[in-house]
Amino acid sequence: MLKNILQQRHLILASRSPRRKSILQDLNLEFEIRTKEVDESYPNHLKGKEISEYLAKLKAFPFLSELNPNQILITADTIVWLQGKALGKPDSVDEAIAMLKLISGKTHEVISSVALTTTSKQVIVSDVTKVIFKELSDDEINYYIENFKPFDKAGAYGIQEWLGFIGIKRIEGSYLNVVGFPVQKFYEALHKI
Repeated sequence: MLKNILQQRHLILASRSPRRKSILQDLNLEFEIRTKEVDESYPNHLKGKEISEYLAKLKAFPFLSELNPNQILITADTIVWLQGKALGKPDSVDEAIAMLKLISGKTHEVISSVALTTTSKQVIVSDVTKVIFKELSDDEINYYIENFKPFDKAGAYGIQEWLGFIGIKRIEGSYLNVVGFPVQKFYEALHKI
């Protein structure tokens, strides 16, 4: 259905995420992948979805001068929000362990934002999903990090991987949002573009 609506448009996914690529493929969309290095720093005063929206916009900025009128650029960002702090991607094993110990036995929010950018406008959508974790043992945390190397995932875990299977008691909201792409909101935004 989207394919028909987007016949005159060319989609560009500006992400290295295999999960985002897979979701767009599952939506039966044709797109190309283009990436650029972006410093993902953000102002300290930003909170919650302000962070993921800021970063989704920031990731679009290097492409603005290259876009053609028929192109739609897709940029996205996901954070884990817990106790007033954003957990991004861990830089080391120690940081991944610390993050997983922090979310163990608690409820956190996963916030994903997508920016759809054209030469004439930008639409940003976000979604929030609550994730409730069981208490994780040190052995479970170490096993997961050793075997799954979650260094490309916000909060140091993937819901679609082993730790998500054994550690998540329940979620409130969109599963795919936790994977890193708020598909339903993205679908609505594409109609607006």
